[in-house]
Formats: sequence, C-alpha cells, structure tokens
Amino acid sequence: YGGMGLDFSYNIAVAEELGNIRCGGIPMAIGVQTGMATPALTRFGSDELKKQFLVPTIAGDFVACLGISEAGAGSDVANIKTTAVRKGDEYVINGGKMWITSGSQADWMCLLANTSEGPPHQNKSLICLPMNLPGIHVAKKIDKLGMRSSDTAQIFFEDVRVPCKNLIGEEGNGFTYQMLQFQEERLWGVASALTPMETIIQETIDYTRQRKVFGQPVLHNQTVHFRLAELAAEVELLRSLLHRAVALYVEGNDVTKFASMAKLKVGRLTREVTDSCLQFWGGMGFTSEVLVSRLYRDLRLMSIGGGSDETMLSIICKYMDILPRK
Repeated sequence: YGGMGLDFSYNIAVAEELGNIRCGGIPMAIGVQTGMATPALTRFGSDELKKQFLVPTIAGDFVACLGISEAGAGSDVANIKTTAVRKGDEYVINGGKMWITSGSQADWMCLLANTSEGPPHQNKSLICLPMNLPGIHVAKKIDKLGMRSSDTAQIFFEDVRVPCKNLIGEEGNGFTYQMLQFQEERLWGVASALTPMETIIQETIDYTRQRKVFGQPVLHNQTVHFRLAELAAEVELLRSLLHRAVALYVEGNDVTKFASMAKLKVGRLTREVTDSCLQFWGGMGFTSEVLVSRLYRDLRLMSIGGGSDETMLSIICKYMDILPRK
C-alpha cells in the first residue's frame, strides 16, 4: 500500500529521531498519522478501504485523525456516546468528539462509535469517516497550554451518512481494535519523548556550567549535578523498557502491561525532567525564550493524552491480578 513493509520497531526508531524536533506538536501530529489513526485500518481493514484511505495517508496526501475522546469520555473509552446507526447500506452518525489532534485539517477520521445497544465493550465499531461529508461541523480549534503547533479540534456530527463498507473489520469489535491500536500509540509516545528529555538534560548541563551564582557555576553544586545524573539514568531505564516491549510486540506478544508501564513512566518522567531542569535555569527558565519552558508545556500532555496515568495504573493492576479484568 505504498509503505516499506518494515516491522513496528522501525516506527519506534522514527519516533525517537523525531524527538530531535525542538517542540512536541510536530512529532505528535506525525505520530497520529503513522501510529494512532492507521494501525487498525492496516491490520483489519478491507483491501478497498486500504486503497481509499491508507494509500494516500502513507503518501502524505491525506491527513488522518483519531476520533475517540468525547467531552464526557476521555480515558474512559467504553463510555463514549457517539452513535452510528445502520440504515440500509449506510451508517447515520450523531454525536461529537473532543480534543481531536489534527481535527481541523484532517481528510478522514478513524472514528469509534456505538453501532448497537449491546454491552459497552461489544457494541462499538471503527469507521473510516471522510471529513468533507455533510453534517460534520468542526466547532473550534482549541487553545491549549502546550503542543501549540498542532491543531486540536472539537467536532460535532449531525446525521452524517457514511457507507457501511467503511467499517474497519467486523461490527462490534471496535473497542478491541482500539485497545490494540492504543498499544502502538502509547509505545510511539514513549519513544518520541526520549530524545527531548536527553536534549533538555544536556542543555541544562551546558547552561548551568556557564551560569555562575555565589562565585561558582551552578553545575558545581552537588544537588544540581547529582539530580541531572539521576534523571539521565531514569531516561535510560525507560528506553530499555520501551525496547523490551517493542521486541516482544514485534514477536507477536501481548504487551499491554509493559506498554502501560512505559506510558505511565514517560508521563511522570517528562514532568520530573522538565520541572527539575527548568528550576536550574532560574528566571530564564520561566521565559518563552528557551526550549525547557516549551517542553515543560508540551510534554505535560504525556500524563493525559493516550490514556492518563491513572488509567495506566488501573491496567497494570489488572494484569498483575490486583483488580479483576473487564
């Protein structure tokens, strides 16, 4: 379908390299395209759907977005309210989506909607939804704390008609497909944050080496250089966990537990790294002139988007048999 036919580990290598971009928004937008909106289509979509949506997305001619979150259902995916009711050979879609990355410019959406009245984990389906159909209203571009170079939209659907052939895989399996899709999204998110954290640590070393306070470089304070060393060690530990999870995933294993652990850790570690480093920049760190302040804002999303820290903890507990699985 126009791709290189490489395994998922190459996707992760790309994500790590994109971390050299000096903001979070652009890597995230690319990640939505390659690791969030398209895995289910690639794995379960019909040949016709792949030709219509996947080929131009891989070529860069189409922008894709992922339509999961709603105003009342972010990490709680089972609680979404958007419906797609089958009428003849079409689905009629009503509802809305919130916090949709690339939503104001997307050509199509990988939409999760309720297609029946059944149990919440068995009544959902994924649908390839062209964004130029009548009844789709992009309400606004959301003004955000960070990731400001990536557009995020609120979108409403009013009697939107889409052919039933746009269904990805089997009807009613959408929740399962999306949970699998989430694993690639979360691993991508971890990989994309490693290089920015390393960059911030190194820039903080360079800055504190030349900035003097009370007659000596800030870096020469044991509190400072020990903390930077500790953070660097944490980043390397996270990289090792990521690479282990990816290797297992490529071999066909269920890596839900490890992906959730890595996602939890990256959310917390990006907060630690950016907060600690910003502190060592002093007043300069509180300005918009340095990278550390931008990544302080951009990377804060890691603990929220793609499943919150609290959701990751719940998943880990279930896989440790601390809580019952649903």
